[in-house]
Amino acid sequence: MAAEVDQNTCTGCGLCVDTCPVSVIVMQEDNKALVEDGCIDCGACVEECPVDAISLK
Repeated sequence: MAAEVDQNTCTGCGLCVDTCPVSVIVMQEDNKALVEDGCIDCGACVEECPVDAISLK
């Protein structure tokens, strides 16, 4: 299971990037978050996202 970002909901605030303990969330050129390989399924980003754009899948 890994975190997944809903690109239609993400506002590009960057809070998830700052929260990720393993630094696998990056901002794309369109200012949307993307979870790269290496997610440890901790859920920190899910709880931090103010618009509920991230879920564990």
